[in-house]
Amino acid sequence: MLDAIQWNADLIHRYDQAGPRYTSYPTAMQLHGGIGPFDLLHALRNSRKALRPLSLYVHLPFCANICYYCACNKVITKDRGRAQPYLLELEHEMAIISRHLDRQQPVEQLHLGGGTPTFLSHDELRRLMRQLRQQFNLLDDDSGDYSIEIDPREADWSTMGLLRELGFNRVSLGVQDLDPAVQRAVNRLQSLEETRAIVEAARTLQFRSVNIDLIYGLPQQTPERFARTVDEVIALQPDRLSLFNYAHLPERFMPQRRIDSRELPSPTHKLAMLQASIEQLSAAGYRYIGMDHFALPDDELASAQEDGSLQRNFQGYTTHGHCDLIGLGVSAISQIGDLYCQNSSDLSNYQQHLSSGQLATQRGLHCTADDRLRRAVIQQLICHFALDFASIEQSFDMVFRDYFAAIWPQLQQMAKDGLIRLDAQSIAVLPAGRLLVRSLCMLFDHYLCAQNQQRFSRVI
Repeated sequence: MLDAIQWNADLIHRYDQAGPRYTSYPTAMQLHGGIGPFDLLHALRNSRKALRPLSLYVHLPFCANICYYCACNKVITKDRGRAQPYLLELEHEMAIISRHLDRQQPVEQLHLGGGTPTFLSHDELRRLMRQLRQQFNLLDDDSGDYSIEIDPREADWSTMGLLRELGFNRVSLGVQDLDPAVQRAVNRLQSLEETRAIVEAARTLQFRSVNIDLIYGLPQQTPERFARTVDEVIALQPDRLSLFNYAHLPERFMPQRRIDSRELPSPTHKLAMLQASIEQLSAAGYRYIGMDHFALPDDELASAQEDGSLQRNFQGYTTHGHCDLIGLGVSAISQIGDLYCQNSSDLSNYQQHLSSGQLATQRGLHCTADDRLRRAVIQQLICHFALDFASIEQSFDMVFRDYFAAIWPQLQQMAKDGLIRLDAQSIAVLPAGRLLVRSLCMLFDHYLCAQNQQRFSRVI
């Protein structure tokens, strides 16, 4: 079965290493300053000529309170008025980009992330969605995949009603942990009742899907406490569930400096939390999609994995990888054809560019032929746990064994260790290797080197 996982502590200890999450290949680490607004506009024109469908990501960076574990690009403020000038420049960005697209290009996927999108007032959310509909071809028949990230502390039934009215049909809730001691340690006090109220509202208002995010490895967590959180979340029956490994990198993310490292669980306890969570979720009927993600069998991600259509992009696992992804807002990343590009991550810099009528594109890359080949290999492995050499050879006019001769001994070692099945025609990730698929993908990463691995979270 696709969702089968075999826990092997020895293999986990041997193959657990720091590495990318492969929401893209090449990864965002490879973006450079040689890409600017002209490159983006050229890519948009190519998208228009091909009439490719679109996926929009809108970054709303504002949060009223800081969560100490957070590594997102955010602005912490109690001043709700700070959103107004940002939204104005966001509208300027939409107008510039939409001029280079065709109204016939449907927006199949929309995601509002942050930050806390529900930091915005109801009027601001209405205006934002009105502007998006004016500039882009958003679908009106509820067939699109339109999602928004929710902080249950920043939403209520009226908020959920508004979001449904505006066209959203999926919600993702940040929970992380329900234990009060853990919540105090990371400065995120959020009751089970607050979370349950939002889930119940989503069900009543007929949102298509509910996702809940959890994090293991936070301060004050123990296997017993985290198991209770997982049980409580399972009882809410989210359609999807993400189980992230907390990466403590206080030298890179200033809020994490407020976490007492002495309160972090030991590596042994972290592994125990992951193992127990997998067992709990499996017993409750959830399938392991890959890369920390679980879904119920009737969820679209599970169905896409079964029929071979599951893909992965900067928004994570998706059924819309065929769309050109356009990122709007500070730090947002776009993937249009073979161009990756990112807006400035500095809020003032972003707003200054847009206020002067210029896009804030600051860095990016053009994928090479080698990038496209390796991207296809990694995509297949990370989405489907299998790779057929013949399909890659036909698509890229190469001999797989010869092209990847340098890593063949490492692949053979993985096969010997029971992580994969390797033969002359294919690679299949075995149940013992599914939790470690990132380690397999890293073998095909041309850019990965020792000096930048410290910038990534560990596989487990």
